Amino acid sequence: MTNPLLETWTTRFALPPFDRIEDAQFGPAMEAALDQGRAAIAAIATNPEPATFANTIEALEQADDLLDRVAGVFYNLAGADSTPAREALQREFAPKLSAYASEITNNAGLFARIDDLWRRRDSLALSDEQMRVLYLTHRGFTRSGAALQGFARDRLTEVKSRLAVLGTEFGQNLLADERDWVLPLSETDLEGLPDFVIKAARAAGQDKGQDGPIVTLSRSLIVPFLQFSPRRDLREIAYKAWAARGMNGGDTDNRAIAAEVLALRAERAMLLGYDSFADYKLETEMAGTPDAVRKLLMQVWEPALAQAQTDSVKLTAMLHSDGVNGELEPWDWRYYSERRRMAEHDLDEAELKPYFQLDAMIDCGL
Repeated sequence: MTNPLLETWTTRFALPPFDRIEDAQFGPAMEAALDQGRAAIAAIATNPEPATFANTIEALEQADDLLDRVAGVFYNLAGADSTPAREALQREFAPKLSAYASEITNNAGLFARIDDLWRRRDSLALSDEQMRVLYLTHRGFTRSGAALQGFARDRLTEVKSRLAVLGTEFGQNLLADERDWVLPLSETDLEGLPDFVIKAARAAGQDKGQDGPIVTLSRSLIVPFLQFSPRRDLREIAYKAWAARGMNGGDTDNRAIAAEVLALRAERAMLLGYDSFADYKLETEMAGTPDAVRKLLMQVWEPALAQAQTDSVKLTAMLHSDGVNGELEPWDWRYYSERRRMAEHDLDEAELKPYFQLDAMIDCGL
């Protein structure tokens, strides 16, 4: 039986044949794609012909076509429909893909060809587009440690591998906390909620095998619950659970992982010659430097704080008018902001929601 992940897809728009793809096929397909990619990279690096844009940069762009396809299908499925089997595959693939990426950037012969083209770029008669691709390729290799030698190169490889593993663990721990926590609701707990939230809570209960409606930590359910539920006690329970994801102790606690990630990011930046991970990360972003980011944030901070304080006064007054004494709490903001929007702008999200359902948008040609 052939593996559909390794076939040429003849489906409409060359979309993956999802009806024929099984989880058990991803492991063999990933190994085959990695082997094909390694062979393509080796052919580029050992090409006896002088480096040209075509035989080096263009060839490099095409070397991972199969890997991109297999990984694209897998991570699309794993992100949209996570299962224990797919989570296990994510943990298996993370160090393998990191090791493969390091093999490429640590390939001295390959980087020598790229560096040679970069040094000769002004004499290559490249188009603007080709020059941009060459620049990005050379920069990407350099930022991945291609110019490092000895211990620094080996240590950076270890750091990147560990970060890939930790990133997968962090995301899966967060997902586990979101998936496992539920707040059962009675019929009276549903009072005041719009129909779309009630339907979502009942559907969530059915999905979880519960006897009735529930609130979960899925953003599509907990956010509208915090926004519309008049039950302050339930909003508090739900908000605190949402805010505590990844720091509840036990196997899914992310605090130690976060600390290790920060330390490894700092070491990665140091190995590459940057003052901090922020300097490394922002080099390729629009802001460019941590100082520029801080300057922008401080320009926004004062007016944003002033507006938040103004909003707080109004929302607190609404809270007190409901007979609740005390301060406005984090689990109150969304609820009273929605009430304020209704009062001041007569804009009801519950009435707008049906018009933005997928089928309705398709019927309207959106």
